[in-house]
Amino acid sequence: MARRSAVDRGDDNVVGREGRVTGTVGPGLVGEVMLPIRGGSEAFNAYPYVGTDTLPIGTLVRVMEYAQPRIVYVSAAL
Repeated sequence: MARRSAVDRGDDNVVGREGRVTGTVGPGLVGEVMLPIRGGSEAFNAYPYVGTDTLPIGTLVRVMEYAQPRIVYVSAAL
């Protein structure tokens, strides 16, 4: 599956936004993150940007890539 950033699609830009993990993100898992967007917070399915990372619930993350329809690839925010 080709990954495309929100900028490429012309959608609300989620790449670079920070949010919180609400469902563990890790290898072989479909995680979930909540991101601030359009004046509220929305849930996105999430995968680790670095395929071996595991990000537990509550981790502050940054969106590195976006794919349709609501998939983000995240790394721990520093």
